[in-house]
Amino acid sequence: MHDLYQKIGVTAGKVHKALEKSGGSNLDALAKEIGVTDAALFNQSIGWLCREGKLSFEMRGQALRATLAVSESACCK
Repeated sequence: MHDLYQKIGVTAGKVHKALEKSGGSNLDALAKEIGVTDAALFNQSIGWLCREGKLSFEMRGQALRATLAVSESACCK
C-alpha cells in the first residue's frame, strides 16, 4: 500500500510542476504531458492536489481545464 501512496504523491508532484510551467491545461493533455497512462493513478493524484487546496477547475467547451488555485477557497470549483 505504501508503494501506491508513493506513486500517487510522485504523480501529484509531476502534475503540480506541469501546471506551474503551463499555467493550466485540460486533464487529457495534462496526463499525456506528464506521461501517465494509468487513469486511476492520474485521477488519484488530481484528487490529492484538490484535497490539499492546490487546484481550480473550469469547463472550456467539452474539456475540463485545471489550474493551480490562487487560494484554498478557490479549490475545486
